[in-house]
Amino acid sequence: MIPETQNQPTPEPGTGTPTLPGFTCGLDATLRVIAGKWKPLILYFVAQDGPTRYGALRRAVRDVSDKMLIQHLKELEADGLVKRTDYKEIPPRVDYSLTPLGHSLAQALVPLCTWGTENMAEVARVFAERDAVVLPEDAGRARQNG
Repeated sequence: MIPETQNQPTPEPGTGTPTLPGFTCGLDATLRVIAGKWKPLILYFVAQDGPTRYGALRRAVRDVSDKMLIQHLKELEADGLVKRTDYKEIPPRVDYSLTPLGHSLAQALVPLCTWGTENMAEVARVFAERDAVVLPEDAGRARQNG
């Protein structure tokens, strides 16, 4: 859980960048909150669809395991970004929505989404080229195993 701030951030000496103990800068704080492969995607889909049921998230965040989705949802809830609503019904009905803090973070992710959309073809090309390169140590292992 993100600790509640008792003090306002103070500028780091010589930089003018506000920090709190434990964080090197605002980006450090942000990255700690969204650390994990799936958290930014979870935030994205909950922001897009409003209150979202678990099954819809599971379908939207492709390739995530149930274990990881549940773990990340619990962490996002503990960090105050996601609200879990249990309707106490049978069959069980639970949905997830963003808190005000979660909405502000989702808005901060919008430029990253835009960048990814605008550069998707180039990123795919770079990854394909990188994956096609056989490093010398990989080639040696391939000969040994082949």
